[in-house]
Amino acid sequence: MKKKSDKADTKSKGTAKRRKTRSKNRRLALLAALILLILGSAFSYLSVWYVHHPKKWIDNKSQEYPVFVTSSLESVGYPLADILDALDITGTDVVYEYDLEPPSGQVFFAGAPVRTGAPAPEDITIIDRGEFVIGWSPSLRRPSWVAYHVPREEKYAAPKRPDFKKDREAPNCPASASYTRSGYDRGHMAPNHAIATRFGPDAQKATFLMSNISPQSPQLNRGIWRDIEHRIADLWTAKYGEIWVIVGAITNEDKETISGTGIDVPGEFYQIVVAQQNMDVRAMAFLIPQSVSWREYPAKWLVSIDEVEEKSGFDFLSELDDFLERPLEAGLPSRVWPIMKIDVFKQLKIHFQDR
Repeated sequence: MKKKSDKADTKSKGTAKRRKTRSKNRRLALLAALILLILGSAFSYLSVWYVHHPKKWIDNKSQEYPVFVTSSLESVGYPLADILDALDITGTDVVYEYDLEPPSGQVFFAGAPVRTGAPAPEDITIIDRGEFVIGWSPSLRRPSWVAYHVPREEKYAAPKRPDFKKDREAPNCPASASYTRSGYDRGHMAPNHAIATRFGPDAQKATFLMSNISPQSPQLNRGIWRDIEHRIADLWTAKYGEIWVIVGAITNEDKETISGTGIDVPGEFYQIVVAQQNMDVRAMAFLIPQSVSWREYPAKWLVSIDEVEEKSGFDFLSELDDFLERPLEAGLPSRVWPIMKIDVFKQLKIHFQDR
């Protein structure tokens, strides 16, 4: 009987020891998970904080610290901030009160771009397409700038894309074939989608005239450029109403051209976006190089309008009162605009959908 009792005691002690070990392991696993959660949350917070700084600040930090540190912060920070900013949880906008009503139904929010000097070309020809206006340069054989507006309401279903055609009204306009096998896309300045859905097929066809086209790298045209265009048309109009946009291209210092055509290949492109909701005027600007990577986030390329003016040689929003124009153009938002919360998944789709 004693042997059986000893065996039972030994078995009981073994079972208790195993239970104790399992319990200890569970506690250690929970502790490790908690530590990882805390570290992950801290890194996520740090990443979002990091990417809300101006691009010049981030570029400087990337020179000071190891690449794996700064690239990790950006890889985590931009996707997270894109969602948190959209939900109006993080980030800041450039917004000022204005006591005048918005210029509804007009192409320009506050006047056409005014040339102030190089690198803006001197030979700009204005081509008015009704719902968008082109600042065409015969010497560059591409638009220097294009202005358009996007009302909130989509009145038309997006029709089939028409063919690109030479614009007989634009002096020295190239043919569509000039871009063939050049390595560059025929990049829309006034966008196909926004113009087609608001103003119909005739206006859409005008966006496919070569006077509205500029050479863009595929990763720019089909990536972040398209991303911003669709956010304007599908997300920001839904929240803020009518949107006014000026897009343009800046000549590269090396003055690169498409071989054998004389078509200037810009080094950078910009988009200036303005909205007025009630008496609040908000603005932001993007300055994006041809060499941009695929699927980059718009917030990475936010700049002040003043910086675009300095680099482009144009004065924008020149018809605004100085008390509004100066701070609006000098301000630098830390995020792209928030959207309707119901549209967050639409924003994800816009960013990640196939080009």
